[in-house]
Amino acid sequence: MSITIAIPFYNAEKYLAAAIRSVFSQTYEDWELILIDDGSTDNSLRIAKSVKDSRVRVISDGKNKRLAARLNEVTKLAKHEFIARMDADDLMSPNRLEIQMNFLKANPTYDLISTGTYSILNNSKLIGFRGWKAENPTFKQILKKELGVLHASILAKKEWYERNIYNENLPLAQDSDMWLRTSKTNDLKIKIIPDLLYVYREEGNITSTKMLKAYKIERTIFAKYIDNKIYKSIFICKSYFKTIVVVGLNRTGFLSRILHKKRNLNVISIEQDKDYQSILERINSTKIPGID
Repeated sequence: MSITIAIPFYNAEKYLAAAIRSVFSQTYEDWELILIDDGSTDNSLRIAKSVKDSRVRVISDGKNKRLAARLNEVTKLAKHEFIARMDADDLMSPNRLEIQMNFLKANPTYDLISTGTYSILNNSKLIGFRGWKAENPTFKQILKKELGVLHASILAKKEWYERNIYNENLPLAQDSDMWLRTSKTNDLKIKIIPDLLYVYREEGNITSTKMLKAYKIERTIFAKYIDNKIYKSIFICKSYFKTIVVVGLNRTGFLSRILHKKRNLNVISIEQDKDYQSILERINSTKIPGID
């Protein structure tokens, strides 16, 4: 079974080659890679076009349509029945796709599989990890954020994306909208495994401005999907409270430190450190045709 890997990118010249390298390092080799430019103004597009491999397609129309539109575009462009997500500044373990595909092959009732992640700084230093073990989360579990679905680590059936498109009107939180919408219609047949198969660059990705915008969008999502008026009021009030807290923490300078501790487990075992270093070594030793 073949996989379409999608990396949408916008001004990602610093990390794009490393992300592509981690694709070429995969133990599962039956794939195509779609590099889809969202109107970059740096050297990202040049890097993408430098790759010389028949499995790689570069898509560029010079426009900035944002992530949701590009992901919907990927679904239309994908040649294969499975689609894997990845962000342009991240990495993935060499056995990510093999483990995920083996699970979906053995468990055809599931449409998606998500994994745990290592968290790193921009210099690739390991600073934490997070991961959940669950399956088929309910609407209430997603609403309460009791389970973490790591968006960029998803491997899914193409047909699932065809019936569940991203909301292109949302500048942020498209994944939250997707999980709430599909769980409410009982169409979120997903397995979440704790295996640390994805590597996420934590540094600089969460800012107060971004968070405040996300909370504002979050309230519109709550208003749209929560039917119970009391529940709706509670969650909207909580969102306003979080907004106030973020503003206060940002003024004191403690926001980034608290966020990191909340999102990750910081006590890294010797085995996890060895595993992460092994991932880096495998990726760094992989050659990209046309670049190396």
